[in-house]
Amino acid sequence: MRQIIPPHWKQKVRNFFLDLDARIDSSLFSSAKGIRELYERYSTFMDRFYVGRWKRWVFIEPLSEAATLGLGGLVVMLTLAIPAFRETADEDWLKKSDLAVSFLDRYGNPIGSRGIKHNDSIPLEDFPDVLIKATLATEDRRFYEHFGIDIAGTARALVTNAQAGGVRQGGSSITQQLAKNLFLSNERTIERKVNEAFLAIWLEWRLTKNEILKLYLDRAYMGGGTFGVDGAAHFYFNKSARDVTLSEAAMLAGLFKAPTKYAPHINLPAARARANVVLDNLVDAGFMTEGQVFGARRNPAFAVDRRDEASPNYYLDYAFDEMRKLVDTFPKSYVERVFVVRLAIDANVQKAAEDAIENQLRQFGRDYHATQAATVVADLDGGIRAMVGGRDYGASQFNRATDAYRQPGSSFKPYVYTTALLNGFTPNSIVVDGPVCIGNWCPQNYGHSYSGSVTLTQAITRSINVVPVKLSIAIGQKEQPKAPNPAKIGRAKIVEVARRFGLKAPLPDTPSLPIGSDEVTVLEHAVAYATFPNRGKSVTPHSVLEVRTGAGDLVWRWDRDGPKPKQAIPPNIAADMAGMMSHVVSEGTARRAALDGIPTAGKTGTTNAYRDAWFVGYTGNFTCAVWYGNDDYSPTNRMTGGSLPAQTWHDIMVAAHQGVEVREIPGIGMGQKLPPQPKDANAQASAAPKVLETKPGPPPVLTKRGADILVRVEKLLDDAARTANKSTADDSKPAKPSSASSALAFPQNYAEENANASAPRKN
Repeated sequence: MRQIIPPHWKQKVRNFFLDLDARIDSSLFSSAKGIRELYERYSTFMDRFYVGRWKRWVFIEPLSEAATLGLGGLVVMLTLAIPAFRETADEDWLKKSDLAVSFLDRYGNPIGSRGIKHNDSIPLEDFPDVLIKATLATEDRRFYEHFGIDIAGTARALVTNAQAGGVRQGGSSITQQLAKNLFLSNERTIERKVNEAFLAIWLEWRLTKNEILKLYLDRAYMGGGTFGVDGAAHFYFNKSARDVTLSEAAMLAGLFKAPTKYAPHINLPAARARANVVLDNLVDAGFMTEGQVFGARRNPAFAVDRRDEASPNYYLDYAFDEMRKLVDTFPKSYVERVFVVRLAIDANVQKAAEDAIENQLRQFGRDYHATQAATVVADLDGGIRAMVGGRDYGASQFNRATDAYRQPGSSFKPYVYTTALLNGFTPNSIVVDGPVCIGNWCPQNYGHSYSGSVTLTQAITRSINVVPVKLSIAIGQKEQPKAPNPAKIGRAKIVEVARRFGLKAPLPDTPSLPIGSDEVTVLEHAVAYATFPNRGKSVTPHSVLEVRTGAGDLVWRWDRDGPKPKQAIPPNIAADMAGMMSHVVSEGTARRAALDGIPTAGKTGTTNAYRDAWFVGYTGNFTCAVWYGNDDYSPTNRMTGGSLPAQTWHDIMVAAHQGVEVREIPGIGMGQKLPPQPKDANAQASAAPKVLETKPGPPPVLTKRGADILVRVEKLLDDAARTANKSTADDSKPAKPSSASSALAFPQNYAEENANASAPRKN
């Protein structure tokens, strides 16, 4: 190898690397020297601007810190602005709430409208000057001066509220309120206020001041189901907003703050007092003089009396929300915004539902300490025939049928029993009603007693709490025999079945889930029960049957475009459940719900401390859920599902079946006629009590000694029934609980069922 490479090449290679090393060293030295010289020149140049001593700490350091903090604040603001600007991602953001919908009932009769009227919308310059001034003086006096957020007004509101010890003035500008109406909800959270501020600035950048004011006047909610000042003027004064007087303009401007509280058709004195405050604001803002508003003070506005107008407002609110979601599914190229919608509502059933709830609350609400109720009636394809979301829409627009999550109590148990039948149990399967605990939680039956061996039919009829809990454990053991926590597995199967029925509520996993401690809505619960008479097919709740344009062109139809029923459970399981649940009405906790000649099945529900009372039932034609309780979640006075809810359900369904061909329920057949009422007084005294003659009445009051006696008698009768069952030759037929036992264990059918462990949230 040494002979291959000539010796003089080695010297050349050595010289090459020495030269390269020298060049690198020279370059580094020259670069360092140049950088040093450059730094010295820079330092010499910057020395001219040097500020020392006190000037440095007074001017330079604060400015430097401000620049640093400002840069960090800018990054934080951009981060916070991202969720707000996502709301504006839709190119159709200006029109997405811009709907005008006229509603018809299922027979084509007009019943109301919602949204903004495009057909006769008024340009801003056509609004009366007094209306615009009243709005600006009350809502945002510096509207034409600020950039979307009135910093001075917000500071003034904070000071005023702090001095008053409460909320006296709002700090939101008109632009902020419009941003909330267009993009956000009404929830009072810091996140919403931050998004509202960013969106207000964005609106100011995109729109002119007059465009913002026009949108605000057109889209603000004004009470009575109306949006915009023109719709409110028609509703309250039967005139266009073009023609309102100063006193009427002041009353309209006063509605922006609290349309429900100051609606003149609900509380005219409060509306006039609020209008007087608006007149004060006009004078304080310098828009008008005291002499100019004197006439309006002396002659306040009169509103049209609409208290007797029956409008299904809870239903229309729900239908309008459904229509908004439906329009979002239309192609982006579809620009039509005026619709005529035919709904599934039946005006007669709706009126019967409203009257039934009002009559029961008026007659017995005080005795039971119950102030609110809700109900939903649906046909078997999911169409909502009637909806009542509360006792008084004028007092509260909160829809308890769709938005309130309440514990269903024992009315949840049919989902548990369905899961059991799907996992090998039968209606005649025997389960021992005895003590059971899951961790530290031990469910209790009413009366703190046990019935021993009972069939599933007997258990659901008497609303026994222990049996569903034991079923959840048995279902888990069948699924995974060696699982360490079979109850958890069983509850997961129950939730899965409930989802198949159509329940979309969260349904968190708790030990007390099988006895109804998780919360549901009245709407979902009612339509989920339609799976039983539908031969196991679940349906989707809906109010819209048909959508047409203002010109009459068909756009959408439920039977053609809506989701189809899904087979949730086998037909034979649905029939078995219907047979089991029919005993609840015929001989169990819901005898007040029995209908004459109409097959009926259902389940009562009563939650811990009697906070919620339910009855959910169905016939071959309709399904219906009824709930009673209080908004503040306070307990009622021992109200159970078998009292007011069952009676209300009965009254509603009697009206719903008028003129309707009664259908059978698979698993039950056709209903039976109830025995006629005896005319003779002696015969009436000796006859069995009649369901239709039994009215709810005030709740019974039992002493502790009386309750103990009833429990002991119940135990004796149960022991006697079990002894008689053992002595019979035919063991295949389960013995039904004696009517005497049922009557004693549930006096007047009031003392019902549940002792739920987990506390639900307030609504």
